[in-house]
Amino acid sequence: MTDPSSAVVDQASDVREEETLPVEALDSWLAEHIGDELPEDRGTLRITQYTGGVSNWTYRLDYNGLALVLRRPPDGTKAKSAHDMGREFRLQKRLRPAFPHVPRMLAYCRDESVIGAEFYVMEHVTGIIPRRRFPKGLDLSSEQARQLCTNALDKLIKLHQVDLDSTGLRKIAKGKGYTERQVNGWCGRYEKAKTWNVFGAGSVMRWLKENQPQSEKICLVHNDFRLDNLILNPNDPTDIIGILDWELATLGNPLMDLGNSLAYWIEAGDDKVARATKRQPSDYPGMLTRKEIIDYYCERTSTKVEDFAFYEVFGLFRLAVIAQQIYYRYHHKQTTNKAFKNFWFLVNYLLWRCRRRIAKA
Repeated sequence: MTDPSSAVVDQASDVREEETLPVEALDSWLAEHIGDELPEDRGTLRITQYTGGVSNWTYRLDYNGLALVLRRPPDGTKAKSAHDMGREFRLQKRLRPAFPHVPRMLAYCRDESVIGAEFYVMEHVTGIIPRRRFPKGLDLSSEQARQLCTNALDKLIKLHQVDLDSTGLRKIAKGKGYTERQVNGWCGRYEKAKTWNVFGAGSVMRWLKENQPQSEKICLVHNDFRLDNLILNPNDPTDIIGILDWELATLGNPLMDLGNSLAYWIEAGDDKVARATKRQPSDYPGMLTRKEIIDYYCERTSTKVEDFAFYEVFGLFRLAVIAQQIYYRYHHKQTTNKAFKNFWFLVNYLLWRCRRRIAKA
């Protein structure tokens, strides 16, 4: 393996033209609300943007010797509950004492007049974020890739074991009945976001409603747990020092959380379409397969599941709906980000995978 400390840590890019922030207004707000965190000679605020995500907009704020991160919701039609900045801020703040892989929260602003939307600011954690491929200079052995996988799963298991009472998180969501609410909710979202160029999903939605598990465990779930939401230690890339993107976290079924993660997990033996849409280096030599991930999780948590099909199909369908909601914004010219131009094709492909998995159940 090459020296991991030489690998490029995650970097921000120039801000997209339609997603700029008002520098002076933001600088004044930061000085008033987190002035103690800023350098005495802070200089001019410089703003760049992390463009890898497709949901909430994420920016890097740089002063002299200090980097911060700002998150705000996107413009256009969206599910309000999935872009509640105040909830996202409070959840992470309460969780951090029990789960220190969450970045430190600094301030939340509900006044939309400051930058045009509510937002929150948190510390910047310096490290490597494994995007579609590992960055140049980072060459893991097969053993290290496997270790990274198991370390990530151990973090997910630890999250699922967080005490809800001691963290004050038990009241953040309803909990009981989560599985049914999720199935009904995502089916409804698909219907609302459907465009002319995507298939109907009636057979998939009916199957999900008819094959829900009869029991469910309730715990804190991340709902977007992927390699590209992890921050790796530059000196040891198997060591996870931060976990990002908590906008969908709630009280829910841990097996659905795992199923959601599997929807993003592309293996080396998958078809060309799957490999073309990957967002994380999950097909890297040594990475676990989806079956190995299920087996590892179930063994470590003493969970017995005869057939994981429901959770896999739900994860794929949910991902299809997320992609369709994003494409809906592009289709209706609520965003000009051309990265979303062909999401309609991804939606059709994911629905095909749902039907194929159902056929094997």
